[in-house]
Amino acid sequence: MQSFDQLDDELDQWAAAGRSVSVWWRDDDAAAATPQLTRLVGAARRHRLPLAIAAVPATMQPDLVAALSAPGISVLQHGYAHKNHAAAGKRAVECGGERPTQEVLAELGEGMRILMREFGASFLPILVPPWNRIDPAVAAALPQQGYFGLSSFGPRYYQGQGGGGSTEDAALVLPPRFAAINAHLDLLSWKGGATFAGAEKLIALFAERLADRRLGRTDPDEPFGILTHHLDHDEATWSFLERLLGRVGSHPAIRFQPITTLLTESPVR
Repeated sequence: MQSFDQLDDELDQWAAAGRSVSVWWRDDDAAAATPQLTRLVGAARRHRLPLAIAAVPATMQPDLVAALSAPGISVLQHGYAHKNHAAAGKRAVECGGERPTQEVLAELGEGMRILMREFGASFLPILVPPWNRIDPAVAAALPQQGYFGLSSFGPRYYQGQGGGGSTEDAALVLPPRFAAINAHLDLLSWKGGATFAGAEKLIALFAERLADRRLGRTDPDEPFGILTHHLDHDEATWSFLERLLGRVGSHPAIRFQPITTLLTESPVR
C-alpha cells in the first residue's frame, strides 16, 4: 500500500508554520442516479465531507434530484450537454468552439434554468466547463449571465502567473470579483482513455502543488480542489479515494470546506 509520507511531510510544514489550506471536492459528469453515483455519495457521507457535483443539465434524468438530496451536497453546472463544438483537429470544447458567443451563452442560460428549477437552493450558479476549457469571451460574459464563478482545472490567476481558469487556457483572466474555485488533483489520467493516475503519482502531485502554495509560486490562499469522475472509476481509483479522504479529512493543516463557504471566504485574485 502506497505511503502518504510525502503528503504528510508537506502538511506538517503547513501546521508548523501555523497555516492551513482549504480543500474541497468536485465530481464531474453527473446525469443520472447510477450505482457509481450512489457509491460516491456514500463515501462523502461516510467521511462526513462536503461534495460539489457538476451536473449536465441537458441529459440529466429525473432520478438525479433525489440522488443528490443528501446533506452536504452542492450542485454545479457542467456546461449544457457535454457536447464537443470544436473544429476538426482542435481540442474538445463545449463552452466556445465554432459557435458565436451569444449562442453558447444562450445554451448555458437554458442549462442554468433547468438546474435552478430541479435543485432549488442546492444549485449554485458556478460553471464547470466540460473538458475544463472555455473561450475567454464566454468566460468574460458569465457574470452578466448570473453566474457567481467558474470552476476549471489548475492554478487560478496570481500576480500574472498561471490562469484564471484552466491549465488549458493559461492566459485566461476572469472578471474582477468573479470567483475562480478550481480543481487541482484529478484522480484519473485521460491519455488514451480514463485510467487511474496511480497512488504514487497523485500523492507526489498533491504534495508538490501544496508546496507551490506554501512557497508563493502559486496563490497561497487558493483552495485546493480534488477532482473525481464517478462514472470512470475502477476499483483502484475507488480504493485510493477512500484512503485519500480519510487522510485529508483528519490532518490538522487541512480545512475541508463546502464550496458555499469558499464562495464567500476565498479571495478571487
